[in-house]
Parts: sequence; C-alpha cells; structure tokens
Amino acid sequence: MKNSNIPQIPLAERIRPRNLEEFQGQEKLVGPDGPIRVMIENDKLSSFILWGPPGTGKTTLAKIIANQTSSDFYQINAVSSGVKDVREIIQKAKLNRDHYKNTILFIDEIHRFNKAQQDALLSAVESGEIVLIGATTENPSFEVIPPLRSRARVYLLEELSADHLKKIIQLALGSDEFISSLEIESIDEDFLIFISGGDARSMLNILEACLIHENGSAPIKITKDLIENIVQRKNINYDKGGEEHYNVISAFIKSIRGSDPDASLYWLARMLEGGEDPLFIARRLVVLASEDIGNASPNALVLAESAFSAVDKIGMPEGRIILAQCVTYLASCPKSNASYLAIKDAYKDVQNKQLFNVPLHLRNAPTGLMKDIGYSKGYKYPHEFDNNFIDENYFPEELKNSQYYFPSQNGQEKSIRERLSQFWGKKKKY
Repeated sequence: MKNSNIPQIPLAERIRPRNLEEFQGQEKLVGPDGPIRVMIENDKLSSFILWGPPGTGKTTLAKIIANQTSSDFYQINAVSSGVKDVREIIQKAKLNRDHYKNTILFIDEIHRFNKAQQDALLSAVESGEIVLIGATTENPSFEVIPPLRSRARVYLLEELSADHLKKIIQLALGSDEFISSLEIESIDEDFLIFISGGDARSMLNILEACLIHENGSAPIKITKDLIENIVQRKNINYDKGGEEHYNVISAFIKSIRGSDPDASLYWLARMLEGGEDPLFIARRLVVLASEDIGNASPNALVLAESAFSAVDKIGMPEGRIILAQCVTYLASCPKSNASYLAIKDAYKDVQNKQLFNVPLHLRNAPTGLMKDIGYSKGYKYPHEFDNNFIDENYFPEELKNSQYYFPSQNGQEKSIRERLSQFWGKKKKY
C-alpha cells in the first residue's frame, strides 16, 4: 500500500544523531579519551576547526555540542553570511559573558569566508568572547588565515568505514517513522555505500529517493539496478578547485614519474570523471615531459605538445583517448631530470653570483669600431674543426669550466653523455 505521508524534512536530518552515543565514526575525536568528547563532558570548549570530506559528521558534531553544553549556540553558513552577522553574534556574546555564559559560533564552510571576514573573528576568538567551531572540506592550511589557525585547533575527520555506514542504514530502518511504515525486503547496502562515495548524507538521500520511487510496491527491493537508475552516476569526491584536486594531480604526476602506466591511468580517470579540465591535465603533461623525461626521450615533449593541441581541438569525451596515449607513453619512457636540475643550478649562479661580463671573443662585431676594440677576436668557429668541435671557454672567465648539466645513463641521454664526455671529459664530469 502506498504511503502518502512522505516527510518534507530529508532523511539525513530526521535521523541526525543527538548525542555521541548515536554518532558513528571519528573514534579518535569522540572515543573515550577523544578531545571533543572530553570538551563536551567537561562543558569546557576551546575553538577548533573540523576538516574532512563531505558527509563525515562535521555539522552533526556541532549540533551535538549545541545539545549537550550550556552554551548559547549560533550557526551560520559562510556562503550566505558575512561580517555583519558575525559582529551581531559577537555583541550578543559580550552580553553573555557578563552573565558568565559561553557563546559558540558554528560556521559551516568556513573556507568560503574571505580574509577580511576571517579577520573579523580574531579578536573575539582570542579574548574568549566566542568559541569558534568551523567546518570545512578544504585544507585549512590554504583556506584559513594563519592568525585564525593559531587560535583554533584543527581536527581531521576521516571518511566513514563501510561498517559505520551500514550502522547508519540500520539506524534509518529502525528509527525513522516513514521508513518503518514501508515493507522493505532487501537493500543492496554494499552498492549503496559504493555509489555514495562514503558520504553518509549522500547515502541517506539516495536511500530515501529509492524508497520514495518504490513507494506503493510490496515488498520493496532496493537493488543495484534501482540505485543506478536513481543516481545515474557515482558520487565522485573530487573538487577541482580544492585540495583533492591537488592530491590527485600529485598522485598522477608521481605515478608517471615512477613509470607506472596503470596507476597513471587510474588517476587520469579519477580526474576526468570528477570534471577536471582536460587541458589542465595536458599542460601538466607537457611540463612533465621536459622535467622528468627530458633528453632521455626527446620525443616525449613532442608527443605531449601534440596531445595538448589535439585535446584542445577534439575536446571530450574523445580527448580522454588522446590523453591516455600520451600518459602511457610518458609513464613508459626512460626518465631523466637532468635538464630540470641543470637550469635550477644555472639560476642559482645567476641569482647569487656577480653578473660577469661577456668575454670579448663571444661578442658579435657588426661594426668596425667593435672589431677594433676586440669584439669577436679569437673566436673559433666549431664547424671548421674535426667533429664540429673545438675546446673553447664559453663562460665568463670567472666561471670557467662550470657544469650544470649531468646527463643520465637512461635512454637517448646515455649517448648524449658519451658524446659530451669525449669533448669535455678532461674538464667536466660526464
């Protein structure tokens, strides 16, 4: 029989834990000796920031604190609130302090506050007028100003395990009035957890959507096919403007550098499925081709540049094939960072040493006067000598025989090393 009393409040909100005993996960923070549990039980809070992926319990913890402490509690969202709202709460906090009452200000998505908005919190947090609880999915090292970080501890929330998520499902089945009124035969819990990407809120939203879709069926079966029909695609935890963007691109580059084409393809797929700009990926491949492969396989740069151009012209989804070809080639190439290290060392000399004059024999002499004062005098034209080489100093005299480039023994760079050794072996370490 169809249940017509479908709640307006989302399931995730209806079954939100009200105390730590109902809360799932984050044992390091809320376990017997966890710092947040100790603060709550002692009713003595200090400012802190909760940092973790979506659906791991940041807002829930803040609301548990609101329920279980004697503090005045205010909640704002950084997207819709500003300095005016913060200042109004600080004024109320000053009045509370006169009556020996604490004030908690919970700011969801605190990373969306700009510097000026975060600055407005500093004095009140430092003086203890407010206890700040911030929640963010972004790395506070990048998104929260240093003065505010120094006044608030940062607690890292971990992704919920499959066991925790299954307990949350069972809690929903056993405690929610709407769900209890339905005849549910089975739920593919493993696929439900997989498709939600470990996000408890997303998982509960998907579960409720499936139940509403099947409302009126008896018995209800939440199958993989039904879940896929409701969701259409997996919830990918990838914010191309946030820290996960940097984490994944780092893993991608390091996998190519480490000559693992399979891991490289995995991280490529993660980025593309998460909506990353394919040209951003292609640009990084061009840099990598020089930085990590260089002259060990000079064609790597040619292919990377061609891939960038082709992806720009072709676009997605076909662009993924071009990127995959480039990625597997670069990962499989012999590696050398000799050119990268060479220019770094050359920069050090330019930046840290005197800028010596260009030797006269290396200067052009387009005028008679320049010839008369010695420009180009004594220059030896390499093409007039055997092997197109002559032992000559091309440095300022003060840097004579300096060396920055040390070719590796890998790929084509090995033959470059051997050739340069024949020319300069007595003066340089090839």
